[in-house]
Amino acid sequence: VVRVEPLVSMGQLTAYLNPMGWTIPVVPELDDLTVGGLIMGTGIESSSHIYGLFQHTCVAYELVLADGSLVRCSPTENSDLFYAVPWSCGTLGFLVAAEIKMIPAKKYVKIHYKPVRGLQKICEKFTEESQKKENSFVEGLMYSLDEAVIMTGVLTNEAEQSKINRIGNYYKPWFFKHVEKYLKADRTGVEYIPSRHYYHRHTRSIFWELQDIIPFGNNPVFRYLFGWMVPPKISLLKLTQGEAIRKLYEQHHVVQDMLVPIKSLEKSIQTFHVDLNV
Repeated sequence: VVRVEPLVSMGQLTAYLNPMGWTIPVVPELDDLTVGGLIMGTGIESSSHIYGLFQHTCVAYELVLADGSLVRCSPTENSDLFYAVPWSCGTLGFLVAAEIKMIPAKKYVKIHYKPVRGLQKICEKFTEESQKKENSFVEGLMYSLDEAVIMTGVLTNEAEQSKINRIGNYYKPWFFKHVEKYLKADRTGVEYIPSRHYYHRHTRSIFWELQDIIPFGNNPVFRYLFGWMVPPKISLLKLTQGEAIRKLYEQHHVVQDMLVPIKSLEKSIQTFHVDLNV
């Protein structure tokens, strides 16, 4: 078990634990996501088909309540509070510590890329792979209503040297663009990605947000010269944006996470396509 304060970020946690041979079961991708936010809000990752949401890997919380008292809660101690804390958005108290399960870390993730076409086939393949517990990670990226790449990953200490891809290096293509190559070429592929690079694979491009902020950000010249500056802090972008940009975001920009039952996946994607066409 690792005990941390709530402002500890995923980037700090993996940087500290991985060299010691440990990791946590659910590592949401972006470096800056904090333990407190992932507990009080929601945290999910491509290992969640095994371990559940981020809060399901936590064994205890410490909170300061409205009367100023410090309370520890776990499944056996103040259990009503323990189960009410996730998704409470800080309304029950001030989180000051969390205890999270750890699991042994391995050096690489052996990742298999498979392009799939046809929405029904995509949903079937994603469901099928998610039911296989031998898959350490399962992730799907949709590139249109009926085109996707389904990725399955397995933790390993062995790797074929020729297939190692250090996707976290600043000059490398953004991960979602790298994955899209398999779809365009209509071919499957296998790579070995260093574990920490895999855990934070969407950090440099803020998923696919950065292409709206820096349209030329994935250009090889830009990546090579200025890639080390990416990603900019979201808080800095908000601080420096003008009124026109703010209004543009409010009227034309959607950032939305959906948590849906897997049986509703196909219907959900159709709904997102009709309503947002993203």
